Amino acid sequence: MRCDVRPMLHLDNGLDLRPAEATDAARIALWMAQPHIQQWWQQDWSVEHWAQELSRQTAGEHSVPCVVAAEAEDFGYVELYRVRHDRLAEYYPSDVHDWGIHVAIGDLTRVGRGLGRRLLRALADALLHSDPACQRVVAEPDIANTPSVRAFDAAGFVKHGELQLPEKTALLMVRTRTVEVLT
Repeated sequence: MRCDVRPMLHLDNGLDLRPAEATDAARIALWMAQPHIQQWWQQDWSVEHWAQELSRQTAGEHSVPCVVAAEAEDFGYVELYRVRHDRLAEYYPSDVHDWGIHVAIGDLTRVGRGLGRRLLRALADALLHSDPACQRVVAEPDIANTPSVRAFDAAGFVKHGELQLPEKTALLMVRTRTVEVLT
């Protein structure tokens, strides 16, 4: 499998993941304007800006923008990305096959109910299943974003130290391939 092939993900636990399209821009813009997301993502852009961003991401090799749903109801935005194409590669000893994830649960009624950790575990499992060369899935939540750090921890990600990024102090969280993932 080429390392630039975008993964086709099947998520367990009743979660569905589909590629985001420009037609999702209004919903994503609404989610990103929610205070619990805007504080950390700082991407409360217009619908037009989001439509352009989704089109740009879809046309490139850097990231795969997705919408995630539970019980056939969209509730969040996910970006899957190859770390080697991202500035994050400059901040830790990355491997060419590392995948990174960004997650935003836009539906406030679903926040704080364990859905984040369930989603993070399912995403990491799916990435590791779909790409045999990948040994690590990483994330870099803001160290002050305690709910996010707790969700990553509960999903099996391990803290690998602080990273000083231009806009934040992040915590490198890493989920590695295990025997359970291989089966």
